[in-house]
Amino acid sequence: MEWRKLNGEKINIPILDEVERIIVLETEAGNKLKVCIGTDSQVTHNITEFATVIVFVREERGGFMLINSEKTKQVFGIKERMLNEVSRSIAIAYEICPLLELYDVDMEVHADINTNPQFKSNSALSEAMGYIIGMGFKFQAKPNAFASSYCANKIVH
Repeated sequence: MEWRKLNGEKINIPILDEVERIIVLETEAGNKLKVCIGTDSQVTHNITEFATVIVFVREERGGFMLINSEKTKQVFGIKERMLNEVSRSIAIAYEICPLLELYDVDMEVHADINTNPQFKSNSALSEAMGYIIGMGFKFQAKPNAFASSYCANKIVH
């Protein structure tokens, strides 16, 4: 997985090392952090682009994110695509969770799934919520899932 900053700068060290570097720097600067992880996707001309973000929220001081994006020609149904987004978020959450526990940083996994049954993505809500909570993570769906619905969305749109 290749990670980058919003300005396009590539992260040339393992993501775990970069997350730890950020936590140490932000803590030394007096910032209390929360990490939110989310993924969004967009289908264009039979290509599905996924963007996964790690959002570092500084309490009362804004935030910033690290980005991973990937394109595939695989065709997904809406429910399958939503669960694929969740799976990508859980994979990175699982990888960095021990580090966040070590530094006492709260984490949430955000799903770009609407809680309103009138929207197609709602078909994946119960499975996504069960998957995330079952893995032991805090869960947020729309409209509170800003990491996926706004941050990752900005990358794929």
